[in-house]
Amino acid sequence: MMADGALLLVDAAEGPLPQTRFVLRKCLERGFPIIVVINKIDRSDARPHEVLSEVFDLFCDLEASDAQTDFPALYAVGRDGLAKRELSDEATSLVPLFDTILEKIPPAPGDPDAPLQIIICNLAHDDYVGRLAVGRIVQGTIKKAQNVVVVGESSTREESVKVLFTFEGLKRTPCESAAAGENVAIAGIEDLDIGDTIATPEFPVALPRIRVEEPTIKMKIGVNTSPFAGQSKASKYLTSRQLKERLELETKKNLAIKLEPTDSPDTFTVYGRGELGLAILVETMRREGYEMVLSNPEVVTRVIDGKVMEPVELVVIDVPDAFIGVVTERLGRRRGRMVKMHNPGFGRARLDFRMPSRGLIGFRSEFLTSTRGTGLLNTLFDGWEEWGPMIRRANGAIVADRPGEATPYALFHLQPRGVFFLNPGEKVYEGMIVGEHNRPNDTDVNAIKEKKLSNVRNHGKDENVALAAPRIFTIETAMEWIDADELVEVTPDAVRVRKRILSCNLRPRRQDAIEDAQTQPAG
Repeated sequence: MMADGALLLVDAAEGPLPQTRFVLRKCLERGFPIIVVINKIDRSDARPHEVLSEVFDLFCDLEASDAQTDFPALYAVGRDGLAKRELSDEATSLVPLFDTILEKIPPAPGDPDAPLQIIICNLAHDDYVGRLAVGRIVQGTIKKAQNVVVVGESSTREESVKVLFTFEGLKRTPCESAAAGENVAIAGIEDLDIGDTIATPEFPVALPRIRVEEPTIKMKIGVNTSPFAGQSKASKYLTSRQLKERLELETKKNLAIKLEPTDSPDTFTVYGRGELGLAILVETMRREGYEMVLSNPEVVTRVIDGKVMEPVELVVIDVPDAFIGVVTERLGRRRGRMVKMHNPGFGRARLDFRMPSRGLIGFRSEFLTSTRGTGLLNTLFDGWEEWGPMIRRANGAIVADRPGEATPYALFHLQPRGVFFLNPGEKVYEGMIVGEHNRPNDTDVNAIKEKKLSNVRNHGKDENVALAAPRIFTIETAMEWIDADELVEVTPDAVRVRKRILSCNLRPRRQDAIEDAQTQPAG
C-alpha cells in the first residue's frame, strides 16, 4: 500500500520461484504496473528466453489483466550495474532501467489540498523519539506539531505530531511538512496499530483497514514449569505477566501473529502463518531473556457447511533428479498430491504438490535428510479441504526417570534403544526426553547410572565407551519433533524437550494421548 508499481526481479537460470508467485499476486491485486527484470544473464546456465516465457505463464496463471500482461522486460547484470532492453543491445549502465521506471510507473496519486488521510502500514522504534508510525499520505498535507486525530478500529482520539520524517532511500530525514503520495514516519503517537488512519479533526474519516491472510498454525506458549526453570544466568523474564506483555507487544508490530488467552492463566495460544514464523518469534524472545514452554504446533480448522475443514498448502520442491522418487513417496504418506512436474533438463526438477498444512509439520527436517541437504522447499497457502486422518511421528521417546547428570556408561548401554539428544555430563530431570526410541512406544530409562567400581580389575571387562553423535535440536526442529503429550522447554541457553506430565507413574501411555489429539481437531 506504500507503492505505486513493482519491479519483478527474476533469476535468469532459476526462473520464477514460489515467493515470486506470492508477491506478484499481491501486486496484481493492487493493480500495479509491473516491470520484469531478468537478472544474472551472465550465468553459464542462464536461459533468459525460457524464463521470460515462464514469467508470462505465471502472469496468466494469476489472471493478470491484458494491460498487466503487456509488461516491459529488461535484461540485467545487477552485480556489474548493467541493464538493456534487448539481449542483442550493448549494456553500459542502468539508465535503460531508470528510463523504463519513469515511463511506466505513474506519479503518486492524491490531492495535497484535500483533507488529510494517512494509512499506517508499519511500526518502528527510534532510540531518541520513541515509537514511530510509518505510513503513506493518501491525500492532504501534514506538518510538524500539527494536531491530528487517530481513527482506530473501535475509537477515535486526538493526538499531536511531535516529529515528522520522510524517507530518502533507506534513511529517515526530519522534515517540516509532507504532501500526498509521500511515505512518512511520525513520532509522538504511542498507542497506534497497523491499519489505523491519521486524519484532521475536521474530517475524521477512516481508510479501509489493512487485512492479512488468516493464520493457519497455532501453538500454546506457557510459563516454564520444569525443575530447571530460572537456572540460566541470562534469564530475565519468567512470569506469566511478562510473557503476556511481550506477546501483546508482538501482535502490535506483527500483523501475522494473533494472541488468545486459554483456560490457564499461565498459558497463551499464539496464531501464526507457519512454524517458521512462530519459531522466529520464540528465538527473538529467548535472546531477550525469556523462558517458556511450547506445545506442538496444530493447524487452525474451520467449520464450513457442517464439515471440519483444514488449511491446504501448495508445496513447491526443487530437487536433484535422483531424489524425485523418495520425495514423492514421503509426501504421499502425508496426503500430498502432485499437481505439476517440470524438468528443464539441468539435473534438477521442480515438483508442485497440494497437501494439508498438518502434513508439513515436521516435514522440513525429514526432507533435508532425504535429499542430503540439496533440496529446496517453499509453501504457499492454497485454500481449505475436509479434515482427514494423518500419521504422526512413528517413534516414541526415551525419557529420563530420575534427576541427575547423564553419564557415558549409562548412555553407552542405552544406545541400542535409539538416538540421543544430549551429551554425557548434561543435567537431566524426571520427565525430560533424552532421545528418540526406535519403537513406537515410550520408554523410561536411567540415564545417570554409573559403573560400580570394585578392587578387582579385568582388562576384558573395561569396555571402550564409544558414543554416537547426539541429535541437537533447534527451536524449529524441536517444535516439529514433539507430539501432543510433549513440550519444548526454551531458555536463553538451552532447548530441551520434555513430557507434559513429568512424573513417570502419573503419565498416560503415548498412544492414548496421540489418539485423543488426532481424533479431536481443535477449532
